[in-house]
Amino acid sequence: MSAGILAYRKGARGLEVLLVHPGGPFWRNKDNGAWSIPKGEIDANDPPENVARREFAEELGPSASIGPLQELGEVRQRGGKRVIAFAGEGRFDPAALTSNTFDIEWPPRSGRRQSFPEVDRAEWFDIEFARTKMLSGQVELLDRLLAIVVESAGK
Repeated sequence: MSAGILAYRKGARGLEVLLVHPGGPFWRNKDNGAWSIPKGEIDANDPPENVARREFAEELGPSASIGPLQELGEVRQRGGKRVIAFAGEGRFDPAALTSNTFDIEWPPRSGRRQSFPEVDRAEWFDIEFARTKMLSGQVELLDRLLAIVVESAGK
């Protein structure tokens, strides 16, 4: 199980969300349907909100900021992975991306290990464009976010 944050802002194009593109050779040529919320694995003793905040910082870098979080609930991705998501107003300049890295054997069976960024791109998308960019199992989070934003605007 993972936990992550769907950061949003109210911009000139209306409501926008921050999505990240996974780094590494497998994702290099994939775009539509490949982007995700910043997220990471939950350890047994870690509260999901703490994990979500930690992963947000690790995948985006120290310049990323996020306000108070609201629960968006859980979604199940195509491969069966469950993600607990939170939403919060955020500030981040994608040009300031400094993601942590991971090592894998690359090319496969070469005996060589290479390091790749966990996230190679981050970008703000309007809601409708985000629907085409996101992993299909996470798209439902956009509707949940819209419900929260509409509800809070009515108060």
